[in-house]
Amino acid sequence: MRSLSSTLLTAQKEASRVPYVRVEAKNKTAGIVRLNWTRLYTGSEADYFHAVTIPDDGSLIRVRLTPRVDSRKLYRQRVANPSPESDFSQWTYCNQYNAVIVTCCSLGAEVSIFWIKSDQGIYRLKSTDSGVTFGSPELIDYSPTTAIYGIAADYKPNGDLALFFADQTTLYVKKYVSGNWQNKVAWDKTTGDLSGVAAVYDGDWNLFITGKDSEGNFKLWSLVYGDGHDIAAGTWSELKQFASASSDGNFEYHRAFMDKPDVYRCFFTERFTGTKAYNRPFWSHSVLDTNFIDNLWHEPVPFNLSSEYGLAIAHHGNYCWLSNPSGVWRAKLTEESLDLTANVLSLRQELTKEEGRLIVELNNSHGQYASPGEGELEVLDIGCQLEVSPGYITSQGNEISSGLAFWVDAYEHTSSGGKASLILYASDGWNLIENWRARHQFRWNKGSDEMCVKALLAFVLARVGIKLEVKSQSSVITSYYPDFTIHPNNKGDMVIRKLVSFIPDVVFIEGNKAYIVNPCPSDNSVYSYGLAHPVFEGGYRRRAWELNRVQVEGYDPVNGEPVVVDSFSWTQITRLYDRLSQLEDRNIDSVSKAEQRGEAYLRQAEIESASGAIRIPPNCGQQLYDVIDITDSRAGLSDEKKRVLGLILLYNPRHGEYEERLLLGAV
Repeated sequence: MRSLSSTLLTAQKEASRVPYVRVEAKNKTAGIVRLNWTRLYTGSEADYFHAVTIPDDGSLIRVRLTPRVDSRKLYRQRVANPSPESDFSQWTYCNQYNAVIVTCCSLGAEVSIFWIKSDQGIYRLKSTDSGVTFGSPELIDYSPTTAIYGIAADYKPNGDLALFFADQTTLYVKKYVSGNWQNKVAWDKTTGDLSGVAAVYDGDWNLFITGKDSEGNFKLWSLVYGDGHDIAAGTWSELKQFASASSDGNFEYHRAFMDKPDVYRCFFTERFTGTKAYNRPFWSHSVLDTNFIDNLWHEPVPFNLSSEYGLAIAHHGNYCWLSNPSGVWRAKLTEESLDLTANVLSLRQELTKEEGRLIVELNNSHGQYASPGEGELEVLDIGCQLEVSPGYITSQGNEISSGLAFWVDAYEHTSSGGKASLILYASDGWNLIENWRARHQFRWNKGSDEMCVKALLAFVLARVGIKLEVKSQSSVITSYYPDFTIHPNNKGDMVIRKLVSFIPDVVFIEGNKAYIVNPCPSDNSVYSYGLAHPVFEGGYRRRAWELNRVQVEGYDPVNGEPVVVDSFSWTQITRLYDRLSQLEDRNIDSVSKAEQRGEAYLRQAEIESASGAIRIPPNCGQQLYDVIDITDSRAGLSDEKKRVLGLILLYNPRHGEYEERLLLGAV
């Protein structure tokens, strides 16, 4: 149950209650601002290696190389106070040519440009006045070869910095510490050729890498080079993949860029070499309130552009910027909100096991909602986030319980008899999951323990931007490492359902998060109904378990023989004879694992054997799978424990209606 203030708890139990329900539309998806890019510049510069950075004065610093036919010349650009009226076409030649790759970074007023030349020299240009002027080129090292297809650099707050460059299969780091360049250091990984690297300092140097693994499969990886935050200084984390394309397919990944304006946001180029070949930038972002080392990323999304060398990203103030040699884009980073509360005519919210729906009717009698997505209603459009916060008017004013979020799937204008309405139809995170399809194949735990069920759930949920959190959990969810494959075009809800079938735990979604609950018969009640909090109406049903015997078959690879274990509910079998469910899973290699699986299936049958509902004044903090107790003398119930399996909230201020139905199951 969500935490409520003492005054809100009191108000929802009072005989005379005054409802208050806040409804807001926001430019977010799963809690993260949705960037709406506007192109400010379209030029004729050739698509080739490039980078962008923004020092503290807000000037836009862009660098680029010309292609081989123009001697791979190095150009830089500074645009003070960039805006839609700015001129992004003027470039300054740096008197450097035969450069094979380039990057840049900044801290305060200091700007550094790095490039590697065809003589293998690694050079730096430094500015201390936000890119207005630069000193002379400085030779800082040499690369082993000129086959460099990824380069990135970033400062740490004390002025030190690290330069990363990918030379064929090896990633090198060269650090600048206390005013002195250190020797370059190679990583300790084994891969195929690398094709891109991006870096953001945030306690450690967090890296986004494109390239091939040692078997030739194309990969997107995250990697941390430690500075003492999550990883010990001077050490490398594991390479963690978040996308993969088979070596015998037609897809490749190149040209990594990354920034952290709010969450980590990355861009890369997907190259398709089949029929109707293309080079298209894709973007992704990390999941809200997660750490980079968690490797939890939204499914990459295509960007409307053809570009082999991708899009560099930077931010300053309220804006995020994209750049390539011939283009500049800008998007607002700020959260935008539209309060719909005063115009709500009715609201119906339904939360069940694997679905959440919301219908909101808004008063449009003055035509104020005639044009969603335009002008002052720009935020209110298909895809926007609707946040619903039930509450009451208390002695402290309008008090609510926040945490519920839905996304608009459709809207409808209605008019009749002098009445006009805008009806919003929205769904919760389950719909995001249902609409996710795997792009490529993933497989874990084939030959060794890589990711437990909990980690697999977190990975899949992250593909739609949802973070996984724990309210309670079993030991199985963190100790079971199934050989698990996601095939191309697998639906997200089917993948989640399969993973949950391995464990006794359940998953529910609320707002931008998914929660794990291990429903145990011993769980304590979190709230009481029937005495202080009235029950208007109740119905309580018990029925036979749908199954009372589970036969689980696995395989013991050590002894080379099947593992077959039965789990029983003897009380139910005595009444109904056996209702058998058989399942086979070769991941189960021991009797204890088979017993755990069977008991989990029986527990679910037990929970669902009881049903019913109570109609109550809304409890603003009630959540799915909460255990409650009910006293209803008319039905012979006294402190009877039930588990909440569904919530239906109805709000119709015109008719004075504000009530909630809790759908019930056994504890």
